[in-house]
Amino acid sequence: MTTVQSPPAPPTAIQRPRVVARTGLYAVLAANAAVVAWFFAQAGFASNALIVLGRLTGLYAALVMAFQLVLVARLPWLDRRIGMDRLTSWHRWTGFGLLWTLLAHVVFISFGYAEGTDVGPIGEIVDLAETTEGVLRAVVAFCLIIVVGAVSARYARRRLAYETWHFVHLYTYVAVVLAFTHQVAVGTTFTSSSVATGYWYGVWGVALGSVVLGRAVLPLWRNWRHQFRVTAVVPENDSVVSIYISGKDLDQLPARAGQFFLWRFLTADRWWQANPFSLSAAPDGRTLRLTAKAAGEGSAALRHVKVGTRVFAEGPYGAFTALHRTRPESVLIAGGVGVTPIRALLEEVQGHAVVIYRVGSDRDAVLYDELRDLATAKGAELHLVTGPPVPDKLAAGELARLVPDIAERDVFLCGPPPMMNAVLGSLRELDVPKPQIHFERFSLAG
Repeated sequence: MTTVQSPPAPPTAIQRPRVVARTGLYAVLAANAAVVAWFFAQAGFASNALIVLGRLTGLYAALVMAFQLVLVARLPWLDRRIGMDRLTSWHRWTGFGLLWTLLAHVVFISFGYAEGTDVGPIGEIVDLAETTEGVLRAVVAFCLIIVVGAVSARYARRRLAYETWHFVHLYTYVAVVLAFTHQVAVGTTFTSSSVATGYWYGVWGVALGSVVLGRAVLPLWRNWRHQFRVTAVVPENDSVVSIYISGKDLDQLPARAGQFFLWRFLTADRWWQANPFSLSAAPDGRTLRLTAKAAGEGSAALRHVKVGTRVFAEGPYGAFTALHRTRPESVLIAGGVGVTPIRALLEEVQGHAVVIYRVGSDRDAVLYDELRDLATAKGAELHLVTGPPVPDKLAAGELARLVPDIAERDVFLCGPPPMMNAVLGSLRELDVPKPQIHFERFSLAG
């Protein structure tokens, strides 16, 4: 049975959760950058300017590395406000910043120590690795970061299987440990005072603790508490299936319409594979539902999952929720199987809503009957837009015809990447303010 929830009124512009979280992150990073500079100055400067620059870039590389860990720790407070896709994107770009900062650290240090000698910078690195505790670990960490950065480049990433890329990426944690032990062994700023030592232990403790909490402790605890199991498997059409999942105390699970989980079905052939699927119905405290299209071997096998199968669910994740509303009325735009979080959101949003569902043909309109009934119950408008991709039936002119006041509404958008990019362009043409546009690129969630 469909339940219609009543969330609080839209937040004001000053209180927008994403703005608050983003500003908080920037403020914390800026404050730590200032603290690092202060400790660096307190430790004293070397006579060689290159060594001074090398030590400073090394300290900032350590700070960026710790910040990177926080970005991918999947902390619920950050994830609900910023979204995993944006946090992952920031993690990627700070990763390239880390790579260049580490490169500067290595270059400045090697040339600085080689100044006045006849061994050259490469020879100096070899001598330091052989004679100075912790330097060899730093060299190994740097090489690992180079490898991870190389496989994370767009060209390489598109040609690697996700499992291969993910396995290589795990070596980042090895690099983090090696870099920390290098800092403990030879970092003059680290050992300059007990306050500096305590600060750096705190930075690394928070960063590594966040990863352990968000990616291990919290998922394990939630699955132990809720005991998720499959209670029904319902084919929606030849290629789409809905799976209903129940468990204990689901009313205590902090899930909202529009969010997704990483689902592992604990069977002999699937326990190791996690797939991101959105909730296709608003959580009602008794059941969770996901709806998936057979887009690959993993999702195609879902229709064969047995009732009673145990499920390990990581989440809920995502900022694609009514928490980010800024206007009393909304437009919900779905493309293909992207209708799943849109259908769930329609249950939760307040005020007048317009739903636009873009599909190739009527038979592709998954969950359309539910959308129609829910729209009728809530007094929402529902438009089914069918036809080939060209001409674009969600171009600016068409959107303005369907929703004349679209610039005065929140817009929630979910669908295939090409369709989303096209609609985002149309929204820009219509001068819809950026804070009113809400979307998540779920392909990054895995």
